[in-house]
Amino acid sequence: MHLLYPSDPLNDRRVDEAYAEEFEAVRAQGTATHLFSFESFEAGSFRAVPALSSGEIVLYRGWMLRVPEYGRLVQAIEMAGATALVSAAHYRLCHHLPEWYPLVSSLTAETVVLDEGSDYGAALSPLQWDGYFIKDFVKSLSTGTGSLVSSPDQVEQVFEQLRKYRGAIEGGVCVRRAQQFAPGSERRYFVVHGVAHAADKRIPAVVQECAARIDSPFFSVDTATLSGGQIVVVELGDGQVSDRKEWPPEVFAHMMARA
Repeated sequence: MHLLYPSDPLNDRRVDEAYAEEFEAVRAQGTATHLFSFESFEAGSFRAVPALSSGEIVLYRGWMLRVPEYGRLVQAIEMAGATALVSAAHYRLCHHLPEWYPLVSSLTAETVVLDEGSDYGAALSPLQWDGYFIKDFVKSLSTGTGSLVSSPDQVEQVFEQLRKYRGAIEGGVCVRRAQQFAPGSERRYFVVHGVAHAADKRIPAVVQECAARIDSPFFSVDTATLSGGQIVVVELGDGQVSDRKEWPPEVFAHMMARA
């Protein structure tokens, strides 16, 4: 497996600084790496350094892409003769909450999916939840007032700020029932070819269950512990665009080398 990273915007033969530690750790483990200009890709051209070759299996590690953009990346990899490990369909499955939620709904917070501009009050008021966590299909609001609100009447305020800070809404509206997590209990796990991996080797049962239910070759699972001690799934994501979080680069690189 070959890993594909974005290059430094000013030097296409040097990895982007944000991925430098991971890049060096991966190379130290003997995993083949390639670079490409993310800026050139956004402008419509793709060139990997060194060039991709026929028969290579490529895993992207870089900035988040919208689903159509990721599809273009897969096409570019295939035009070079290589194969993307994660298909566009697999990317969408783990990148968009409404795709993965039905598969793990028993392991995570209750969620309602609505069209942008819906009558949020009419749709959500009957639920009588203590709190509502608001996001689009991919991201929540980490600036301004944040994504957690106490009333359906506040949903549109969150989306006004999402538009302000992010420029566009991806997909639609996801409203999740608020949960109280134990402070500092959030953890990230990666699943590679159906096998779950942890930074500290301890893997909760809910993560193993996600590994069994989600048909994607590489994705991330975020968990947290409720005040009563139950570990629940907070989020799934495509592993290619997921931060390492608490993972040391050497541990992540070892996982990649084993894959």
